[in-house]
Amino acid sequence: MAEEVVLASNPQKASEVLSTGLNSFSGKHVLLLQGPLGPFFRRLSHDLTASGARVSKVNFNGGDWLFYPTGAIQFKGRMEEWPAFLAELLAELKIDVILLFGDCRPIHRGVRELAERVGVQLGVFEEGYVRPDHITLEGGGINAYSTLPRDKNFYLAYPVGQSSEPLKVGHVFWYATLWATLYYLASSILKPSFPHYRHHRRLAVREMFPWIRGLWRKFYYRIKERHVQNRLLTEYSGRFFLVPLQVYYDSQIRVHSNYPSIESFIHEVVSSFAKNADPDVALVIKHHPMDRAYRDYTQLWESLSEGYGLQGRLLYVHDLQLPSILPHARGVVVVNSTVGLSALLHDVPVKVCGRAIYDIPGITYSGRLKSFWKEAPLHKPDPTVFLGFRSYLIEHTQLNGSMYKQLPIEGSRAGVVWSPALSLLNALTDKKSGAGQTEMHQEHIVRPYRKLDAPLAQQARIHTTFFP
Repeated sequence: MAEEVVLASNPQKASEVLSTGLNSFSGKHVLLLQGPLGPFFRRLSHDLTASGARVSKVNFNGGDWLFYPTGAIQFKGRMEEWPAFLAELLAELKIDVILLFGDCRPIHRGVRELAERVGVQLGVFEEGYVRPDHITLEGGGINAYSTLPRDKNFYLAYPVGQSSEPLKVGHVFWYATLWATLYYLASSILKPSFPHYRHHRRLAVREMFPWIRGLWRKFYYRIKERHVQNRLLTEYSGRFFLVPLQVYYDSQIRVHSNYPSIESFIHEVVSSFAKNADPDVALVIKHHPMDRAYRDYTQLWESLSEGYGLQGRLLYVHDLQLPSILPHARGVVVVNSTVGLSALLHDVPVKVCGRAIYDIPGITYSGRLKSFWKEAPLHKPDPTVFLGFRSYLIEHTQLNGSMYKQLPIEGSRAGVVWSPALSLLNALTDKKSGAGQTEMHQEHIVRPYRKLDAPLAQQARIHTTFFP
């Protein structure tokens, strides 16, 4: 229940919540698969071990190895060998919990089904549903795979307790840039050690150059678009729809929507807007900051603006201060971006064009996109339903913190605040027994990695030495 949740308002209280939440892992054997860029999973392993858990880790490339160089299993087999290898690993090590980052990554596809089949609990990390001061950890899956209730009556009845402000994370851009640079550099240099690995993005030293280009674009567009925000706050206030774009390779586009690309989404939205919106209303397309290094839709914007006769009404911008802009928007159109949640918090109508956890009657607009342009002002979120949903979402799926930057929390290497109400922790506490679940008695001894079945070890080329 909401009133039972201890929320962090200062580092000392955060430390208390940390120990309370992590204790659910005590006596469990946790397997870490691929994590976010940087040392987050290494730091997390220290916290889990301190809570009384056993931790094992699998590395898949040089970047994984760089941030977890000791005590890990180096998987060097082919992708088609991975499912059988993982199944054997779960049985051999008596794994109770799998933790991973991004359940739609190629290396993680199929993990959910396998975990369910053998009775292993799955926890999925992702960027926070509620940003910028939270990250997501949800049991079983995230976004459209989430098991969160979709019934508005559930949230109407959910008790919203008094909550304290979360600890502030602050800016993480430079941390993320550093970790990304080191990750791709290590992955490129150590590619001969992991010859069969295929990443969801290109892994090469030259991958650093787009980040340099992205940094240049950041400053260039900041100067070029310096007057846009003020125009939206004054001239266009109440007369524009915001369309926040997502990263071009985002699994939320590929897996949780019917759009083959970001470009196809832009085409559909602009076409619908041109045909159905009032002539005095503007459409603002906002670029995703993490996509700045890889994509620029300027030519597409110019083509659509001219083709549909939307000059002066179709704006394409790269940087906006969303908390300031959102209250002035007439509505927001998303595939399934978390910006939709921010818009709802500001009482702005939202149309979801993909599949999102917050696309619930009473919260978002349920009609067709072509009708949204004129009906949006009549479909603001029901505050009772939305606040119940947001409260439940934070308490059951969110950790206060960042995967790229540590919060100063005593006793935590990962630097995040654990909510005792997290759905994953409740599952660990409630599930006393079952297939694949083991209690760690003194007589229970896990065989070392080198004693895995010989054929499997030969296929996957397991190494636990310092060098990959």
